[in-house]
Amino acid sequence: MIKVKYLILGGGPSGLTLANALVQRGENSVLLIEKESEAGGLCRSTDVDGWALDTGGGHFLDVRRPEVCEFLFRFMGPEEWDRYDRDSRIRLKGHEVSHPLEANIWQLPEYVQRQYLESIRAAGCNNGAAMPARFTEWIYWKLGERIAADYMIPYNKKMFADELDELGTYWLDKLPNVDYEDTLRSCREHHAYGTQPGHASFYYPKKYGYGEVFNRMAEELGDRIVYNAKVSTLDTDSHRITTKEGDEFEGNIVITTVPWNSFDSVTGISDEMMTKMRSLKHSSIEIRYFAEDAGTDAQWVYCPDPELPYHRILVRYNFCKGKGYWTETRSERTSMFKENEGGPVFMNEYAYPLNTMDKPVIMDRLLTFMNGRNIIGLGRWGEHSHFNSDVVIKKALELSKTLTD
Repeated sequence: MIKVKYLILGGGPSGLTLANALVQRGENSVLLIEKESEAGGLCRSTDVDGWALDTGGGHFLDVRRPEVCEFLFRFMGPEEWDRYDRDSRIRLKGHEVSHPLEANIWQLPEYVQRQYLESIRAAGCNNGAAMPARFTEWIYWKLGERIAADYMIPYNKKMFADELDELGTYWLDKLPNVDYEDTLRSCREHHAYGTQPGHASFYYPKKYGYGEVFNRMAEELGDRIVYNAKVSTLDTDSHRITTKEGDEFEGNIVITTVPWNSFDSVTGISDEMMTKMRSLKHSSIEIRYFAEDAGTDAQWVYCPDPELPYHRILVRYNFCKGKGYWTETRSERTSMFKENEGGPVFMNEYAYPLNTMDKPVIMDRLLTFMNGRNIIGLGRWGEHSHFNSDVVIKKALELSKTLTD
């Protein structure tokens, strides 16, 4: 039995950040448990065809959170990163249009522009209708029928789930409305207006994949990381963790960054709560490498076409080095690839938490109960929310202050 003050489950960005931040703040009794043989989680990278490939999909360091950049630059100095302006596009009906679509429909033929303008003009968000509670209805409310049918419905089905009505809209309330006047102005002046998406500018390592910075964070922790230790059982009364291998760990405070529904058992909670925890949904994503040219200057491209298995491609040579690109495909669609098409292939069982209608109630009850037991959920999986890496790093830094102040 190993006992520590802070026991952290999961060595992805949030777990690595919290562990390092606690040590930097003078806490020595810190231990991180990681199921794989290396840290990094969804932000791991490997060498493919002579250059880095991010095995968990496309991850970048957003420039908008200086405290996050400053923290990561302690492990990998600013001189080791390149800064890029985002160039992401949508392949739609034989055209490649800059993202977001509503700000760039002027790049489409004029007859399509008129159809899409009418779609936005008639959308509920531009006519005073209340924001719907279901995701599919929200798409129509946001962008109107034509854009929903051509782009948003097929793309989100490919990325998240075939049954989009299982998803809610509570996670979308901070997005700005698509303004018809801004869209019309964009078409007239051939210039994007309105709010730009996240990652408008981002950093990416000059010589490595994004996972390199997390490798260095793990190295900094040294023997404070235990690898190849898959957490099996969580005892909420004793704060004791048992791994698949039979090892036991105990923490005064346990911080979990792993999926709640990945535990084999959790003792000390009601059967009802256990059932609800098991019902949390997620999607699994395959990353597949292709050596050829992607035929675009964009860094990543959204692909709503239902006939294509993948929903997004990341064009490696447009934001780092090397050649080729990789695709992101929901696991249920990977059978659409031809035999031996592309490669190598990497499967991520836990890729995106799904924001189902009942998730807020489940997570509120679960985290409230666990916090009362000094067990804290942190990050994409500990909070079961689709946070980018810069967001979970910020959350981990804030938690380190809360725990030590």
